[in-house]
Amino acid sequence: MYYDCIVVGSGNAGSCAALSAKENGCQKVLLVDKCSPEWVGGNGYFTAGAFRIVHNGLEDLLPIVQNVSPEQAKHIDLDPYSHANFIEDIMRLSGRRSDPTLAASLVESSRDAVDWLAGHQVPFILSFHRQAYEVGGRQKFWGGLVLSIEDGGKGLIAAEHEALKKAGVEIWFDCPLVNLLVQDGTVTGAVVRKDGSELSIESGGVILAAGGFEANSKLRVTHLGMGWEKAKVRGTPFNTGDCFAIAEGVGAKFTGDWASCHSTTWDFNAPEIGARNLTNQFTKSGYPLGIMVNANGVRFVDEGEDYRNYTYARFGKAILQQPEGFAFQVWDSKMLGMLRKEEYGDGVVEKIFADTIDELARKLSGIGLMDQAQFVETIQSYNAAVTQHKLENSDWHWDPAVKDGLSTESSNLSLSPPKSHWAESIDKSPFMAVKVCCGITFTFGGLAIDPVSAAVLSESGPIPGLFCAGEMVGGLFYNNYPGGSGLSAGAVFGRKAGASVANRPNIRK
Repeated sequence: MYYDCIVVGSGNAGSCAALSAKENGCQKVLLVDKCSPEWVGGNGYFTAGAFRIVHNGLEDLLPIVQNVSPEQAKHIDLDPYSHANFIEDIMRLSGRRSDPTLAASLVESSRDAVDWLAGHQVPFILSFHRQAYEVGGRQKFWGGLVLSIEDGGKGLIAAEHEALKKAGVEIWFDCPLVNLLVQDGTVTGAVVRKDGSELSIESGGVILAAGGFEANSKLRVTHLGMGWEKAKVRGTPFNTGDCFAIAEGVGAKFTGDWASCHSTTWDFNAPEIGARNLTNQFTKSGYPLGIMVNANGVRFVDEGEDYRNYTYARFGKAILQQPEGFAFQVWDSKMLGMLRKEEYGDGVVEKIFADTIDELARKLSGIGLMDQAQFVETIQSYNAAVTQHKLENSDWHWDPAVKDGLSTESSNLSLSPPKSHWAESIDKSPFMAVKVCCGITFTFGGLAIDPVSAAVLSESGPIPGLFCAGEMVGGLFYNNYPGGSGLSAGAVFGRKAGASVANRPNIRK
């Protein structure tokens, strides 16, 4: 049995790889996934569908989005996001540890990848619901991230798999990769388990796009450390790291940050594994509008350190490190109307209301708050610091769409940690709190690849016939990442991998 290209993984990266291989000349393309058809889409299904790309502003993006009328466009403020902006965001969030050539390859190809997906009927929209605030009657976008998909990850995977169907890509579910076929150092195919039996399939190239190891609690403890077994898996239960061992068996080089991951602020009451009905709605990203306190009633992060899409990927870890591994997000009535209904709507999250801070402390003590007096003191100290800053900066105004500088720092009063932006007092009833925990999204360690071809590297160079895309790629993200760059990377390197297989001289075109 022979296929020109075999792709392992049915998520965003794998779908892009298979589609690219097909349109670049591979006649027979097979996509395999160990999940059942009901779990199609890997982690991409569970995302908000956000894509971070280089662009020249609103007029540049209007041709590819489907939710902006000419009249609406007159009331949108959307700054360009340059190649330099994107590179700098990746590098500063990684502590300058990201592979610069890999980052450059992602950034340079990001816009083309989105145009390519739009050409395959992937429904892009401007992300008003996540990345813009209405200020002065205008929609103001912030944080460099403006594009998402209609219906989020669900819409992305549905559109990509419709494109695969039209292209004639064959898909086998319930079909895990068992091993790789190798001859004279070249990967010549794959061994899969289908219908209970192992089946060897020759191929012109194999693309690994099977996700990280975030759903494997043992590997989380091994690589991330003790305590990570308690993290809730945000997405698919099938990303268990199996393919890393298979790749290692043929000499693949590991690289990147194996001790870190994308983890986010997650609903404490969410299931242990991602739910396909609510998916990304378990995210609780409203902390820049309020504060977060731990079980001892103490703040532990700077909620206004940066735009949310630059902090959420590591604040999950900060929560996991707190006593009992949870925290409370707290707001007053001034902010409740600004919280995203997708995340904080009725029926989505358990909301604790109170008319006073003392009453809120009493109610929270019933679900884990261990020090009511400290909780009240934390709120009072926070409010005093906010008030003092405002007294010294009376002409500054609160604006959630920019780094407004409203903080807890003043000449004679400061907090540790501070709140560096968007610091508003919590003093107007009713007050509301929700309980949150750590949700793990994807791991950062992975395989070393060539930035141009997406070929998997050994210590001595590319492994002929083996390619990689998506969360299995290592070296791109360290400790943190700019929100929306994961899906963009999956599309960019998936597209490169598919084209590379199609251009191999042994493909039977």
